[in-house]
Amino acid sequence: MITKQLLHPESIVVVGASNNIQKPGGAILRNLIHGGYQGELRAVNPKEEEVQGIKSYANVSLLPQTDLAVLAIPAAMCPDVVEVLVRDKGVRAVIILSAGFGEETHEGALLEDKILATVNKYGASLIGPNCIGLMNTWHHSVFSQPIPQLDPTGVDLISSSGATAVFILESAVNKGLKFNSVWSVGNAKQIGVEDVLEYMDGVFNPEVDSKIKLLYIESIHDPDRLLFHASSLIRKGCKIAAIKAGSSESGSRAASSHTGAIASSDSAVEALFRKAGIVRCYSREELTTVGCVFTLPELHGKNFAIVTHAGGPGVMLTDALSKGGLNVPSIQGEAAEELKSKLYPGASVGNPIDILATGTPEHLRTCIEYCENRFDNIDAIMAIFGTPGLVTMFEMYDVLDQEMRRCKKPIFPILPSINTAGAEVAAFLAKGHVNFADEVTLGTAITRVVNAPKPAANEIELFGVDVPRIRRIIDSISEDGYIEPHYVQALLHSAGIPIVDEFVSNKKDEVLAFARRCGFPVVAKVVGPIHKSDMGGVVINIVDEQHLAIEFDRMMQLPEVHSIMVQPMLKGTELFIGAKYEEKFGHVVLCGLGGIFVEVLKDVSSGLAPLSYDEAYSMIRSLRAYKIIQGTRGQKGVNEDKFAEIIVRLSTLLRFATEIKEMDINPLLATDKDVIAVDARIRIEKPKE
Repeated sequence: MITKQLLHPESIVVVGASNNIQKPGGAILRNLIHGGYQGELRAVNPKEEEVQGIKSYANVSLLPQTDLAVLAIPAAMCPDVVEVLVRDKGVRAVIILSAGFGEETHEGALLEDKILATVNKYGASLIGPNCIGLMNTWHHSVFSQPIPQLDPTGVDLISSSGATAVFILESAVNKGLKFNSVWSVGNAKQIGVEDVLEYMDGVFNPEVDSKIKLLYIESIHDPDRLLFHASSLIRKGCKIAAIKAGSSESGSRAASSHTGAIASSDSAVEALFRKAGIVRCYSREELTTVGCVFTLPELHGKNFAIVTHAGGPGVMLTDALSKGGLNVPSIQGEAAEELKSKLYPGASVGNPIDILATGTPEHLRTCIEYCENRFDNIDAIMAIFGTPGLVTMFEMYDVLDQEMRRCKKPIFPILPSINTAGAEVAAFLAKGHVNFADEVTLGTAITRVVNAPKPAANEIELFGVDVPRIRRIIDSISEDGYIEPHYVQALLHSAGIPIVDEFVSNKKDEVLAFARRCGFPVVAKVVGPIHKSDMGGVVINIVDEQHLAIEFDRMMQLPEVHSIMVQPMLKGTELFIGAKYEEKFGHVVLCGLGGIFVEVLKDVSSGLAPLSYDEAYSMIRSLRAYKIIQGTRGQKGVNEDKFAEIIVRLSTLLRFATEIKEMDINPLLATDKDVIAVDARIRIEKPKE
């Protein structure tokens, strides 16, 4: 629970306060004093009557009534101290900086349990243990540096790790990013990332509250709650970016299907973030850069103009934007020639617009005005301006400041000379701006922001899905494991997923009769073994009955084979859809191209079931091989609408058949007219009674 005493305490006591600011108890008291805390500040230190000018008490039993207590004492002492504080001193918020709890030993975990029981009994908040603390515009209850510029319009940072929060702040301060609050939840015994988001969602006021949230998450304890409150905040006008660390531990887990080998907890995280509308980042620099992008006017388009006096950075930025599917369109025509006439000879305006190293502040102003008013194919402007150390940049940055305030199109300032033009950059940041010192990092960040989907709709697509029949089929299966082909076919038919006609038998004459009816060529596959291809259990392009009879006899002799499946041989682009159940998250659905793309290149995208059509299209269009789906180099594309429909139908099937733990449809054969499932496997696991 998050109490008002945690966020706006009228009195704070630092237990373990010190005059030595190199110790946590000394550093946190210093930060509270220097942060201008307006309430009553107290200290507990048995050896001092005054600590850093603050009255000190010998022990907590002597304290007056207090709102918030910050503990910087050994872990073993914390349970008894917390008991006295919340029972006798009215403390309703506790921050425990100390380590030595559940993150280290079983005995430490028992100490945590005792503290949690106490604070819950008295309705108090608990941050930590094993954290750097909490700071907001009212109090700086952290022992770390740097202390960023705190402003109600700044960013809310929620971090599982105190040290990582410090490093994120280091990265952000250099960019000019302001903060409203910084939460270090540490062991998150009572309050974790999900709890903070839930609180922010519940009290959110768009008129006064921060609209930017940055998250560093080490463990997602409650994916449903994270999804609900993150997507709710985004729908209310917030922007959220997050790093999820430690998502690859199961990536190499042995599995018996393509999906099992590809799907991992990282796939689940990717799917969760996609469904919530969270921008996923992979480093501190990316996270703070995305945070800075969030502070600028919202982008309405993917076309960028680059204005610079240095050719190389402009080229690198062009490459970064293009790689992310964004555009640096050519600027041509009468207006372009007119702009060129206003610049020095040798300048180029084709985009990037290079005004040369000798370009003036007025040249910069003119270029921005043309990009805003004369070039209709430009949605945003990127200005790269540093110095070789020969001139000051104050005037150039003054123009940039003025144009950013005036211009309706977003302007991204890229000021790389943070050493040789340090004073100029600092003056620019002091005017309330942010700075992107590296153009490629910015290009990557903008790509992530632009390509992040909106929060998904909550509705389940039921049209054409026979839920009662799906349940009857699942309930009729008595054994766990991979189910027989006729069950697979029945489930896919019930979900409205088209599947190629097939016949299974261990009798040669029946197999030959089916092949005659459907027409040659056909495909024959063994039934029984899991990895059919590896053992020679799949034969394609069987052109007549004699060929089929020979293959039937051969395949029936292979180990574990009990029958043969025959299908008409179809042609088309191979696609792949799979799903895997991840504990806590539910079913993660994967899609991509089949064949080498899924097995070797692992070009797949993921979503969390159930999926909407918008989510399915977003998954398809995020594939690196999407151009093949669209059609390229004279080849027809595939029916994207049918592909999306099958993804949605599969996700609905999984929603009502949670016993399915792993499945893949590989391949689906797709043409410009239709998409049809050719081969599928489903593994079920029923709950143990």
